[in-house]
Amino acid sequence: MIRAFEAADMNDILNIWLEASIKAHGFVGKEFWESRLDDMRETYIPVSDTYVFSENGMVKGFLSLHENTLAALFVSPKAQGKGIGRQLMDKAKMLRRKLTLSVYHENPESVQFYRKCGFTIITERVDEHTGHIEILMEYNSQQP
Repeated sequence: MIRAFEAADMNDILNIWLEASIKAHGFVGKEFWESRLDDMRETYIPVSDTYVFSENGMVKGFLSLHENTLAALFVSPKAQGKGIGRQLMDKAKMLRRKLTLSVYHENPESVQFYRKCGFTIITERVDEHTGHIEILMEYNSQQP
């Protein structure tokens, strides 16, 4: 079930974000992700529209939208490959007709996932925080 984020979900989504970020971004040291936890808790989550995927009372994934940007879509590594990411993406598309996101070039599994979800590549740029190349992608439900 996908539902709106509640304050009680914060630790669960932070744990999912940290575990999934370290797993998907082995090219960036885990210390970087650990150093961003407070930013996620105090800045990014509070200003975003966040939804969680919950099953049997356990949060297994979440998405965060900031305006028309898909700022986060993460699934617990233990729950990946079960369609949760696709369900979260469908929810994001229901909420926004147009979405943009950025994904690291060195994360081809995620790039492929976003392509399958209808996103197209706009451009590439260097992420100022990590120095790694990120791909900017866009989804527009009004495209032919």
